Formats: sequence, C-alpha cells, structure tokens
Amino acid sequence: MALRYAQQRGGLQCTRCLGISSRSRPIELFFHPARRFLASQSTKDAGTTQPSPSEAPTQSPSSEFFKSEGTLKPSPTAIPPSDWEDNVNFAISQFSELPHSNFGVNQHIVINDEFKEALRQILWQFRAPIRYAFAYGSGVFPQSKPSVAATPSSATSIHSKPPDAVVKAQGGNPKMIDFIFGVSYTQHWHSLNLTQHRDHYSALGSLGSGATSWVQDKLGAGVYFNPYVTVNGTLIKYGVVNLDTLCTDLSEWTTLYLAGRLHKPVKILRDDPRVRLANQVNLLSALRAALLLLPPTFTEQELYGTIASISYMGDPRMVLPTEDPSKVANIVGNNLPHFRRLYSPLIDNLPNVSFNDSKCSNPDWSSDPSANVRLAQDMDPVKRGNMVRRLPKAFRSKLYFQYQKKYQIPQLEFNKMLEAASDEDAMRINRREGGGFERRIANEPPEDLRMEVRGVIKSTIGWPSTSQSLKSVLTAGIGRSWRYMGEKYARYREGKNKAAQAAREEKEKEKEA
Repeated sequence: MALRYAQQRGGLQCTRCLGISSRSRPIELFFHPARRFLASQSTKDAGTTQPSPSEAPTQSPSSEFFKSEGTLKPSPTAIPPSDWEDNVNFAISQFSELPHSNFGVNQHIVINDEFKEALRQILWQFRAPIRYAFAYGSGVFPQSKPSVAATPSSATSIHSKPPDAVVKAQGGNPKMIDFIFGVSYTQHWHSLNLTQHRDHYSALGSLGSGATSWVQDKLGAGVYFNPYVTVNGTLIKYGVVNLDTLCTDLSEWTTLYLAGRLHKPVKILRDDPRVRLANQVNLLSALRAALLLLPPTFTEQELYGTIASISYMGDPRMVLPTEDPSKVANIVGNNLPHFRRLYSPLIDNLPNVSFNDSKCSNPDWSSDPSANVRLAQDMDPVKRGNMVRRLPKAFRSKLYFQYQKKYQIPQLEFNKMLEAASDEDAMRINRREGGGFERRIANEPPEDLRMEVRGVIKSTIGWPSTSQSLKSVLTAGIGRSWRYMGEKYARYREGKNKAAQAAREEKEKEKEA
C-alpha cells in the first residue's frame, strides 16, 4: 500500500495518517506547504483527555493567547488502509480500531494549556459519566479582537470567580462558555446529574430523569441545554446529547444541528473513537458541500465562510433579530489558523481542489492570519459527480429527491437508482463513485446547483433548529430563556451598529479618494 510522504523540517510526514482517502491521486513526493499548519501534539493527547506537553502556555491575552502551529508526528508502524472512506466501520469502540493512530488529529485545535486545563476541570465537577465533550463558541474562540485589557472586575461581570486562565483567554470581553457533552445512556445520565446538580435544571427537572430524557431525545435535535449555570466559578451552558444521535448527525446530516457546530473550530476535551471517525466524515462532507456552492476560483475566507455558514442556513435565529449579521465573517476572520488546521489536510488530499497562490511558497504562510490565499477547483462533472455521491446519506437523499422532481424521473426507476447507490449493505465493498444521475446533477448550471444545495441545507436545518429553540423554554425555563434572547438581541444590535459604522467609514474614504 502506497503512502505519500514529504521531507519537511528534517523529517517525513504521512499525509494519509489524517484519515483521508487519496484513491484518486497518484503517489507523489511533493507535500503542500499547508501541512506545516499542524500542531505538534502526541497521539495520547489526540485520543484521551490527558494534556499534551507540546501545548505550551503563552502569556498574551485573548487571540494572542492561542496558537495552532507545529508538526504532526506520524506513527512509524501503523499503516492506514486505503480508501477507508469507501467502507467506514462506525461500530468501533477503541482508538486502535481507527484507520490510523493519528487519524483525525486535525480535529484537535491547540489552545493554551492552562485554559484547556481550566475547561477540563469543569468536566470533573460532573459525577455523571461524560464520554465525549467539546467547548465551542465565542467564549473559547473569540469572534472579535479585545477592545480592553482583561481585568478581574471585567471577568466577574459574567463569571463569579473564574480561574486566571479563563480571565486571560477571554480578555476584556468575558462570555459564557458553551459545552456539548456526549453520553451513552440519556436517562441514566440525567438521573445522576439531577441528584448532584438539581439547580442546573428548570422546573422540568422536578418531573424526574424519565421526562427530562424524553424531552431531550424526542424533541428538537436531540440536545438538552442547561444555560447560565456556574461551575468552578465560571458561567457555562452545557448541552447533553446521546452519542448515537451525535454520530448519526455527523455521518448522515439528519439535522445538521450538531454537525454544523463541528464544522467550525471547537476544543475537544474528551474524545471518543466513534465520534472522531464520524466527525472526520462530517468535515469532508462540509468541504464537499462548500465546493458545490463555490465558483472555480475562490479565497480561503470564502471557502471557510461558506463552510461556517452551512449551519446558519435555515436557522430562524438568523432571520430574527437575535444574531450578529456579521457572525460568520467574525468567526472566520478571527480564527483563520484554526480553520486551516481543520481543513488544509483535507484540501490537500481531495483530487479536485488545491491551493493556487504564490503566497504558499512562503513556508510560514499557514501561521499568518492575514494571508488569505486563493484556491481553485476542477469543475469536471465526473469529479463533481463523485462529490455529490459522497455527500452524507440523509442529505444526499433529499438532494436526489429534488432532482427527481426536476427531471420528472418515474418513481420505480428512481427507487432502483437509490438502491444502486445504497450505503447500508455492510457486506458489500462500495467505491462510492458518481454515476450518470450524479454527473447530470453536477453538470447543472452552477447557480441552479447552488440554489438546490442551499435549499436542501435549509430544509435539513429549519425545523430541527426551530423546534430546538422552542424546546429551550422547557429545558431552560422562561426566565433564563428570556435572558438568553435578550443577550442575543443585544449582540444583534451591536453587530448591526458596527456594520453601519464600517459602511460610513468606507464611504468617507471613497469621498477622500
């Protein structure tokens, strides 16, 4: 089995260890400079909750408090199977069952050690077993540069008694920190957590773990949120989700509610092999969907902005005055190195997209947040048809149904096509390559294809996101829900005012010119 290696900083690096099929690429001795973005960290850190000694702390606040560069250390013995993506085995329970010992290491965003440890200490305050956990959002990855320096008084305006690491990381703009907890048994988890943390729950908690778990699993997107709770002196919001629900959404895009959150940089605090495998599929799917929405040439910010915007298409919060209109641009603009860590290795190993910019000849370009390099994709309908065929199953079925109506394909013929494209037969070896139907879709006028893909994204997200928002009145209670909506509205107003101010400044510059 062939591996692609490159001489880099005095050593060889395996591009296959990231868990990406390169079946359509020839063996090369060239390694794109984007690989230099990878953070140096051990397999142990990527696979467990133990801190990595390579994530050395820094002293500067907020955005300067984070780092994301380094070099991935390949395993000298483990060799990944070829074309792992064609036959994904989600029934795994050990990290050793992943295609490679470093599989999915790109998912582990590197942040300051002290801040990471402060986040992990929060998890230890829960006796109920948490199998998988990540922290996300602007409380972990700032969406704007700090306007003032961090002070204890500014931090205590949100948190009661936060650790110093939290104060430094959030700078002068303290925010509630968001978590997602993946658990094995929903009712059992809530039973234990209600005993320990009854104050985290609304009045719904008085009905017991049975009612709580029913509301979690049967309503909305399968997540139960407890917002505005203080743990270790830090204000947090945590959502609880069953691991099966999480993995299904990551691999099939049934709701895109959780999959969309993981399209963006998050800090994984406890890892699980099954989730890591499903999330690698999710990241590849996000990249492919974005490529279907983009023209032949585009910039990094346009690519990552398209990926980040997937989870907001169809979200009612983006229509109502409850979100900053510049939210996506702020997420990407202030976290570009983190997006590179997630997606650069995937870009380098897909056969139909590549970096196409002279800036990439600079060995340090990937650590430069101001470098917005250009990319190019191959618009060949065969390759784009393969991308359509490799979209997540639930999402792909909806897209197929849209084109069945458009092309007026008889139902019997359409059912045969779906059967031929089935991924469910575990005994079959499938090379998921597009056929005539997928190539016909890919050969549609670009704007028509974008419209159909956007429509499917909106229909996938719309109801789960709406019902999840309505469910929050039950899970959070009226008081905390009102507080949450008030804060969201304030952010919307702030973002709108900033956009208006920027527009005025731009007009003044044009007049002066």
